[in-house]
Amino acid sequence: MIGVSEASLHFGTLRVFEALSMDVPLGRTTAILGPNGRGKTTLLRCMLGFQPLDQGRRHAPAIVGYVPQHGASQAKLSGLDVVTMGSAARLGLFGQPGPDDTEAARAALVQVGACSLADLRYDRMSGGQRQMILIARALATGSDALVLDEPTSALDLGNQARTLGLIAMLNRARDRAVVFTTHDPNHALAVADDVVLMMPGGAVVQGPVAQMITPDLMAELYGVPMHWVRPDGPRGRMAMLPEFTGKDALCA
Repeated sequence: MIGVSEASLHFGTLRVFEALSMDVPLGRTTAILGPNGRGKTTLLRCMLGFQPLDQGRRHAPAIVGYVPQHGASQAKLSGLDVVTMGSAARLGLFGQPGPDDTEAARAALVQVGACSLADLRYDRMSGGQRQMILIARALATGSDALVLDEPTSALDLGNQARTLGLIAMLNRARDRAVVFTTHDPNHALAVADDVVLMMPGGAVVQGPVAQMITPDLMAELYGVPMHWVRPDGPRGRMAMLPEFTGKDALCA
């Protein structure tokens, strides 16, 4: 489990959240949505212990698998080296990774389908390849809590689909608490069980995905009219899109 209890955070007169309690229990996936600058990453940082709370407390395992929004270039390190950093997180300041850590890293690469990246230099990888490596590194920690900050940002549609597929795989396993931030309600629809909405006025509302991803709430969240569409016909999957996409064309 990972989350916060009765947590409050302010930056001067700006209220990020007030008396917020949210838990991501083992076996559940939670998506956090909100407009730019609303505090999604800040909430993750509080859950990770990077940002102190004004009030309340956080609860999380000693080690959390974390996928940052932008993976810094690790000069001259191979993909396997970067993933091994995850398994080495348990070793302490002066510990050195051993064969078991390397094996855990290779197993994580297998899990995300990125074995071909093991010997490539991380600083020469594409954005999508780096994302696979960072998710593998988070898995290699062995933590039962994974935190991903906008894992599909700056990725093309193909790599977004691969990343969401990995989150869906973790969701199906039901053996970890997974929390991620996103701007796209369809990402929540695709892989999340629960949703936290950081509303523009400072309120935070949360609940099951079916209750949170609605045209009215999404319109309030993003300030644009939203509607349901069914791009693949009457039996296709529902999607939530802004009205400027053209409702009639997508529903044809």
